[in-house]
Amino acid sequence: MAMQSNPLGRRQFVTGVSSALVGAAACTDDGADPGAPPTTGGAPGSGGAGGSSGARVTGGAPVSASGGAANASASGGAASASGGAANASGGAASPSGGAANASGGVASPSGGVASASGGAAGASGGAVSASGGAATVVRKTASDQVVLGSTGIRVSRLAMGGGTTGTGGKSAQSRLGVEEFSKLLGYGHEQQGITFFETADAYGTHPHVAEAIRRVGRENVVVLTKTTAETAEGVEADLARFREELGVDTIDIVLLHLKTRSDWTTRCEDAMNVLARAKQGGAIRAHGVSCHSIEALRLAAREPWVDIDLARVNPSGVVMDSDPATVISVLREMKAAGKGVIGMKILGEGRLANQLDTAIKHAVDLDAIDAFTIGFTSQSQLDEVVGKIASV
Repeated sequence: MAMQSNPLGRRQFVTGVSSALVGAAACTDDGADPGAPPTTGGAPGSGGAGGSSGARVTGGAPVSASGGAANASASGGAASASGGAANASGGAASPSGGAANASGGVASPSGGVASASGGAAGASGGAVSASGGAATVVRKTASDQVVLGSTGIRVSRLAMGGGTTGTGGKSAQSRLGVEEFSKLLGYGHEQQGITFFETADAYGTHPHVAEAIRRVGRENVVVLTKTTAETAEGVEADLARFREELGVDTIDIVLLHLKTRSDWTTRCEDAMNVLARAKQGGAIRAHGVSCHSIEALRLAAREPWVDIDLARVNPSGVVMDSDPATVISVLREMKAAGKGVIGMKILGEGRLANQLDTAIKHAVDLDAIDAFTIGFTSQSQLDEVVGKIASV
């Protein structure tokens, strides 16, 4: 379904995590995010993983995907992907922009990998099943339940963030007021199936999230928040306050916020130990870090303590720790280590608002993240993004 967008409204899109938290103590020299461009109030998107070249299909046939001609031989069929052509006896895959000639029937949409055995299947951004040559594309949605790494925590693919331009206890969402933002979060859960709320102490939206939890039921949502504290005493005090402000006994995920230094694990060791004990004691379910430099990100990838990482990623490198290829390579390292990875700055603080389709497709297709967060200030913004996700 085509979604109508408001260009002015689009400028409000940002990842759920705020832009640089000016003056926040986050294990940095000065609390700010060095290297983050000034915020413009909007957001960019994140990109997808490339086609899987050389994937093996039933019958031992390799398949090449997206970007060129592809040929595959298989038991009873053949497959080809975007931009190529396939010709086979017994079953063939026809791509978008290519040609296919087959006896036996087959299907393959643009950009996917096709497998064939008496029929073929291919997909763009989703799985395809085939029986007797009939294929059905299974698309990803905002409400898909995904597991964050090895934590066992299940969340919706899309998180609703509370920190558009969040700093000093204020954000675009906090300025909506408790009633309006909690209603928006409730709408996201009830109408769009969102089960993941992302916030932080620095955003000032704990009361708003608490009211939304009351509306939808604690058992129906996963809550992520963040602390800028770096001492044992500071984290202990924050955990007690956060649980009271959110109205919960257990916070699902607590992250150390806005880490930029290459030695943040050393500087924040006491804070990490407190969170580890809180996890053991049931006050939280998982801990991790929000990174704002490539050095911090690389360290997080190697650090066993990190259950979950929140990382800046989009297809254009806007407000990111490095170029997309470099960042994505580190995120894949994290995934391989069993860490949960959540993307932020998907819309680059609004700077990719005019590339919304590309940005959302990048996030949906990206194999290096489990989920991603975007901040919304209206139902129409949320509905548009949900529609874009479903159309990938």
